[in-house]
Amino acid sequence: MLAIIGSIIVTLAVMGGFLMAHGVLSKLFVLSEFVIILGAAGGSMVIMAPMPVLKGLLAQIVAVLKPSPFTKVAYEEMFKALYELFILGRRNGMIALEPHISEPSGSSILSKYPAFSSNHHAVDLLVGALRPLIDGKIKPDHLESLINVELASMTEEHHQPIDVLTRIADAMPGFGIVAAVLGIINTMAAINGPPQEIGDHVAEALVGTFLGILVSYGYLNPLCVLMTLNGQSEMGYFRTLSKAVTGFATGMAPLMAIEVARRGLPSHIKPTADELENMLKSVGK
Repeated sequence: MLAIIGSIIVTLAVMGGFLMAHGVLSKLFVLSEFVIILGAAGGSMVIMAPMPVLKGLLAQIVAVLKPSPFTKVAYEEMFKALYELFILGRRNGMIALEPHISEPSGSSILSKYPAFSSNHHAVDLLVGALRPLIDGKIKPDHLESLINVELASMTEEHHQPIDVLTRIADAMPGFGIVAAVLGIINTMAAINGPPQEIGDHVAEALVGTFLGILVSYGYLNPLCVLMTLNGQSEMGYFRTLSKAVTGFATGMAPLMAIEVARRGLPSHIKPTADELENMLKSVGK
């Protein structure tokens, strides 16, 4: 939502300032310039990025237009779900977790926490961490390395669409110059025409440069930064999950494993130690 508001502010500031300088707004809407710049940018993305990356880019753009799902409530639900699983595994052995891990969609524990269970990446990470322990395929000491490999892969996958969009943003002023040069070619072809016609051609050519710079620095580059921050929030959520799971797997008490994970949270979503203890006590009851 803030991304939309910011884009509106940029647009109003630029257009408003142009109108205050007695500009004619219709002169900025030159269809041919839009076709050249946006078409060249779209074609460049198709050239540089495979289809999975383009789909990921579209998904991330849609995601930044929505509120962040990684709120304090989302972390609280994750902590509650993990605590219940850890308590069950501590009391009845890791094999007691097998029904919840083999069929997480039907888990009586995870179903109580929709903000967590609806995050399929988080559930997959949890399942992928606990299943080898339950099956006895790895030792608890090896779990952290296993999760770190998966997190690194997720981080790289998230950054690929951002890298593509960043390169397009950096290229937009260049595409604007291309559009401007083509406009100057048209101007030179009409050089024997009346001054008003020549002036219109020059103005249309300059619109290309204007659009390229505005789209790059006013919209795309800020969007890339926002997508990066969203990715950091998502990976922070997954790292918090991994810290709790690896702490429990290596022998920490359930409450202590959650406490270790809590300490790495940003201040605006981190519950206090007392809040966490009271929250988890209510889960135990």
